[in-house]
Amino acid sequence: MAEELESRPGDQQPTAMIQRSTLGGTDRRRPAVDAENRPPVSSDELSKATAELIEERRPTVNWRVFAIASAIIFAFSAWAMLVPSEAQNTMKAVVAWIATNLGWFYVLTVTVVIGFVLWVALSREGKVRLGPDHSRPQYKLFTWVAMLFAAGVGIDMLFYSVTGPITQYMQPPAGEGQTAAAAQDAVVWTMFHYGIAGWAMYSLLGMAMGYFAYRWGMPLSIRAALYPLLGKRVRGGIGDTIDVVTLVGTVFGVATSMGIGVVLLNVGFSILFGLEEGLALQIALVIVAVVLTVAACTSGVDKGIRWISELNIWSAAAMLLYILVTGQTSFLLNAMVENIGRFLFTLPDRTLQTFAYEEGGSEWMAGWTLFFWAFWLAWGPFVGLFLARISRGRTLREFVIAAITAPVLCDFLIVSIFGNSAMHEVLGGNTEFAQLAMASPEEGWYALLNMFPGASFLIGLGTLSGMLFYLTSANSGAMVMSNFSSSIPDPSQDGAKWLRIFWAVLTALLTIAMLVAGGVTTMEYATLIFALPVTVIAWLVMASFSKALRMERAEREGQVLRRQSTAAHGGQVPDRTWRQRLASMRAYPSKKQVALFMEGTVRPALADVVKEFTRQGYQATLDLLPNPDAGISSHALVVSIPEHRDFHYQVQAVEAPVPMFGGRMSRQTDIYYRVEVFAQTGSEGYDLMGLSQQQVIDDVLDRYEAHLGFLTYSTQHDYASVLTPPVATGSMAVVEDDRGQSRQ
Repeated sequence: MAEELESRPGDQQPTAMIQRSTLGGTDRRRPAVDAENRPPVSSDELSKATAELIEERRPTVNWRVFAIASAIIFAFSAWAMLVPSEAQNTMKAVVAWIATNLGWFYVLTVTVVIGFVLWVALSREGKVRLGPDHSRPQYKLFTWVAMLFAAGVGIDMLFYSVTGPITQYMQPPAGEGQTAAAAQDAVVWTMFHYGIAGWAMYSLLGMAMGYFAYRWGMPLSIRAALYPLLGKRVRGGIGDTIDVVTLVGTVFGVATSMGIGVVLLNVGFSILFGLEEGLALQIALVIVAVVLTVAACTSGVDKGIRWISELNIWSAAAMLLYILVTGQTSFLLNAMVENIGRFLFTLPDRTLQTFAYEEGGSEWMAGWTLFFWAFWLAWGPFVGLFLARISRGRTLREFVIAAITAPVLCDFLIVSIFGNSAMHEVLGGNTEFAQLAMASPEEGWYALLNMFPGASFLIGLGTLSGMLFYLTSANSGAMVMSNFSSSIPDPSQDGAKWLRIFWAVLTALLTIAMLVAGGVTTMEYATLIFALPVTVIAWLVMASFSKALRMERAEREGQVLRRQSTAAHGGQVPDRTWRQRLASMRAYPSKKQVALFMEGTVRPALADVVKEFTRQGYQATLDLLPNPDAGISSHALVVSIPEHRDFHYQVQAVEAPVPMFGGRMSRQTDIYYRVEVFAQTGSEGYDLMGLSQQQVIDDVLDRYEAHLGFLTYSTQHDYASVLTPPVATGSMAVVEDDRGQSRQ
């Protein structure tokens, strides 16, 4: 390949052989029709998304999204408070229609999402990081898991942990109630509703947003995650519509959790402080919670949310341990093992269960499975963005596996311990408690706590844990809502503080409106309705993300043509002598030494390469880029390849700790500097320090040959994209493939 390129010094497009097909000699150049708006069809075009999506370099309010979403929520709140009976009846009718006609769509969506995230995690693409290849996680595993759990699970899980199992035992969806079979499934149904399905939805949206933000430099948003599918259209009305849908769904999801929370906490405060239960106390709790949320959310992720998340998981663990030790320990442990086993073996059947053959099946589905699926869907963009925000540097496999295991196991502990404690009472003949838990779940939950020794302490601990669940969801929710209503180019930044306060207050207003209109039941109705558009977004995200991963796969597999001695991520630089290699093992270059090497060796070598590329007709540039982290400017060589991804070879100084092993045991400094090569997807993992100009030039050419190998691979593996519609041209159809080329 290299010889062919060198034989044509006057060729202005050295990759012309890649741009044409060998099938019948037909010219497959991409038609110019609608090229402005079509979605990207190659990683080259995807890499240009940053310039196309980011108009301002600082966070700005998206006033159109802000105004439309606010108007929808204000209008709904006013309707619910002014005519509560009409609002409840209307929503009940809509929910009944959705359950009867679209229940299958919710079930199918969740099933496909579970399969999709597992495919991503277990495939070779699972090694891809949410960021450049050299990036590493910001948070320790425990802190990260604590924030995963606290943000993704609200106080509603405590609310349903008692009433759910008892209801499924007394009135199961199929078969007779109060039987051994119903008892076996009672807790498992609630575990199923708080199991893998919801966390799979969080994983899908979280890894998609994080991938495009941290790996491709796009904004951290749903619209950016759809760029491979929709192209520049995500900047205008389509993108704003997507943001409005996700923002409204998020507000309703958080408001539902807040409403359920104050209904539960109002009982706890009544018991602890002798306050009168009712709507007035619930509204007061909403107001107090908003004040605390505003104070916490303005402190950011590293302070408010992180601190509350860790305290939340410790308080929940203390409450569960207390119940386990002072309650029916052996029964709870035996039941937990059986519940988890039954959950695992019946998961496929439950996931696709719609109760089509059961009388009243659609009503049960609407009140339970569909409500929970809608709840997870509504929370999906909210929690997904938050998880992406705290997961930079983790691999897709690590992200998905952690998200569908660690928090799910925590969910199982809570549901199993509370649910089986309640079931033990009911199986012992306490039907009065069963009726109370079904009629008034909040009263039933505190009634269960009151049965344990030291009930006052346990009720106080339970109320504290509930408050922390509540505050974590409200706090992180306010932050995410401000991000959804803003245009934020830097994923590490968040929306304005005043915007977070606004959404916290507006969410509180919506919560109060739904409490006035009928309480928890109305909240369930609203969640199921407003989550419906989010299901469509989930399908679009899967299509968009799979397209981007195909581009990753093409690039990775194209690297098989790379010389073994120049493999990325640790491979040796070609032609390094053994004396150079040995000397580098004991070298800890200082910042000054690296700066001199960059100026005296790297820059002249790259300048010679650019000069020769240009002389032979290539479009090559060499730029000096600031590097504030190391304080030494980087040198970036770019060879433009029309219609394909450009070749990038960037040399950058990287600060690194001096290793403490082998010949490096003695040291006089804690850090040294490496001179690493970077491609578009991150560091190539080796150090140029100590090489000659000729060795640097040889390395550039080796990398360029490898890049051409990737482009050749992409052309040889030609298959039509199922995402790009055919464009009619006369009696023939021209279909764009994944490299943006057309074929008849």
